[in-house]
Amino acid sequence: MHVYRVNELGVERVSQEPGVHSAVRSGSVTVLVSATPGRAGSVAQVLRDGKPTATITSYAEDPGMSPRVTLTEGGARRIPCAVLLPQDHQGDGRLPVLLDPYGGPHGPRVLAAHNAHLTSQWFADQGFAVVVADGRGTPGRSPAWEKAIRGDFTVSLDDQVEALRDLAERYPLDLDRVAIRGWSYGGWLAGLAVLRRPDVFHAGIAGAPVTDWRLYDTHYTERYLGDPRTSPEAYAKSSLVTDEGLSSPAEPHRPLMIVHGTADDNVVFAHALRLSSALLSAGRPHEVLPLSGVTHMTPQEQVAENLLLLQVDFLKRSLGLR
Repeated sequence: MHVYRVNELGVERVSQEPGVHSAVRSGSVTVLVSATPGRAGSVAQVLRDGKPTATITSYAEDPGMSPRVTLTEGGARRIPCAVLLPQDHQGDGRLPVLLDPYGGPHGPRVLAAHNAHLTSQWFADQGFAVVVADGRGTPGRSPAWEKAIRGDFTVSLDDQVEALRDLAERYPLDLDRVAIRGWSYGGWLAGLAVLRRPDVFHAGIAGAPVTDWRLYDTHYTERYLGDPRTSPEAYAKSSLVTDEGLSSPAEPHRPLMIVHGTADDNVVFAHALRLSSALLSAGRPHEVLPLSGVTHMTPQEQVAENLLLLQVDFLKRSLGLR
């Protein structure tokens, strides 16, 4: 992602090195913030009339690790993907797979930046091949790519499956042991994956998931799914709690962990309760992990660390890795 300057003289690219760049400008002064794959954190440069004049010192802590990430594309749609393997993997055998997407509007994950992949690398170092795919609906590719989810969020799941199957032909992915984790839109996507595609996904972790889009912000949801009074079928198709697969005895019941902060003021806790109630009514075993006093994200360092460890334990139990 580059920064361009547009004026009466034409278009000029301000950022130069490969990476993810952003900028703010006032008068003749521009502050350019750049993140690159080979350098931890970001560098902020001050430009005056387009020429570098100073670098703003960063006191951000060094993460102490670097991701082993390959940026590639998957499937016929050339879905942007990142593949991360354990740091000590020598190519000996296939690895259990963890899809780690956001996969929706406003949230690109496949970025040419160092810190963007640190959590995924941590999961990879626990013994997984981690796949991150930015399917239709994610920004940064084209307007048509973003608008493809209009009226149907479930195409996001189709793209995760397409990318996974294509990447398995080029990377050591064990398709008999596939899990998915996500937060917010990614949490909804993880829940959708284990409920509607148990033939592909064997376990899922749904963090703060939007389980029923009628309960989410209208200014966001109606932009994509329309008015629920005139487009009820779009809401039903994209909902976890109205999914016909919930009551289908023919489908395998895959392990699902639902994680949600009780003080979430974005995706309210009622989403988790409604999904758990629907799963219980359908006789589907699942786990619910309520985070007392936590909002949509987890700012407490100790809580965040323990939450990662609990997720790894669930994934290994569910995939038969211990």
